[in-house]
Parts: sequence; C-alpha cells; structure tokens
Amino acid sequence: MQLAEPVAQSWKAELRLGFESRAGRSVLAERRHDGPLVVQKPLYPEGDAVCHAIVVHPPAGVAGGDELALDARAGAGAHALLTTPGAGKWYRTAGPWAAQRLGFEVAGALEWLPQETIVFDGALARLETEVRLEGDARYLGWEILCLGRTGSGEAFERGEVRLSTKLYRDGKLLWLERGRLEGGGALLSSPAGLQGKPVCATLVAAHALPTIDLAACRQVESLSVTQLPGVLVARYLGHSTEQAKRLFVRLWTILRPALLGRDAAPPRIWST
Repeated sequence: MQLAEPVAQSWKAELRLGFESRAGRSVLAERRHDGPLVVQKPLYPEGDAVCHAIVVHPPAGVAGGDELALDARAGAGAHALLTTPGAGKWYRTAGPWAAQRLGFEVAGALEWLPQETIVFDGALARLETEVRLEGDARYLGWEILCLGRTGSGEAFERGEVRLSTKLYRDGKLLWLERGRLEGGGALLSSPAGLQGKPVCATLVAAHALPTIDLAACRQVESLSVTQLPGVLVARYLGHSTEQAKRLFVRLWTILRPALLGRDAAPPRIWST
C-alpha cells in the first residue's frame, strides 16, 4: 500500500488596512483580517495627524508553508505609521516555502518600520514588497534581515531567502530590487556580497522633493546612502540588528522632517 504524502500544517493569513483623513485626523477606516494576522487599536502618540498601528502575528514565527499578506492604503491627507511588536522569526522547513507579501497603496503618507527579521538556518523564505504611490505621496520603509540566529552562534548554512521590492509612482517604476541568498552560498562570504556579515538592511524613502540633505544623511556612520530621482536608499551591512536599527532610526530623524514635515516620534512599542 502506498502511503499518502504528509500534509504540512500551515497558516494562511491576510490583513487589509485602510487609513483616511477625516477633519484633520488620520483614522483606521478599514480593518479586515483572515487568519492570524491582526492589528491592535490605533494609537496617537503624535496627535491626531498620524495614526500608529502595531501589526501582530500571534503565532510569533513563520513556518514552512505559511503565507502572510498585508495590504494597507493611506488615502489623500492620511498619515499612517506601521510597526511590529518584536522580531519576525522564520523557522527551518522540511520542504515547503514560507512567504510574506506586502502591498502598500499610498496617496498620503505611509511609514513601514518593522522590527528585524531573523531567518533560521534551513528556512525557505520569500519576501515581497510592492509600493504604489499616487501624486506627491510619500513613503518610508525599511527591512532589517538577520541570517541565522547569531545570538546562539547559528550561521545560515542551509536554506534560501528570496527578496523582491518594487516601488511605483503613478504607475511608473521607480525602484526594483531582487535578491537571492542561498544558505552556505558563495555570496554570503564574497567581498562583493555580504562579506561574511549576517545582517543586511535596506531603508527606502520615496518623495516628491527636489532635494534631500544628502550630506546630513551621510553623516550617519556605517550606512551607505544613495540618492536617486525621487528615491533615497540607505544600506547597512554588519553583525548587529540592534546597530542596524539604531542607525536607521538616526537616519529617520533626519529624513522625517524633510519628507513628512514632522519630527521623529519612535513608536512606544519599541521601548517595551
């Protein structure tokens, strides 16, 4: 008798958020979810103009076969800041891939400032982000990726991570980046690749401003900052997610007033 193939137990989760401006207040006007991906109540530590929301994945980790999808829209005049309560963990798998898809539509302003993503040895992870901007919409987001559980001495020797980021304004492609990181692959140690450093991070700021104070941005040590037409890209390569986040927050404090007209106000969850 032929045995049936084992069926992987996995989570399929979707979360849809819609932010609108009503009488000068950015409100969470739409909130729909299916599966274990939710958002806590809206917070206003900066006053009515900016709505902070914490995206929570209750299982706390992503296993093989899991599929997460987060869609968010910030309407004209609305300003939303999204973050996460802790590090995202991607577990090793016996075969199935895990996937996360982020889809952002922005007519106002949107910030995506998650905690770090830790990819365990043996994980198969696919991370996709697509941002569509309308008119003079503004976006600032980052991704901090740690390959292996470095705190316990684990290296990323097996598995694979595939990355894709697309940024559009009024349907025109502004930024496209794809990456493929194979566990134990030559790229991880190559001088032209990750140079043996397990933490790589990227910050992208999209704006309609004629200029950004690039000199001030480049004063943040250990970051590589590049200004392209309508897009600023900053990168970190090192050994510490804590350092990557600290440096990105410093850059954020420089960019946010110019990009969004507001001083940086770190989400309270970062201090807990």
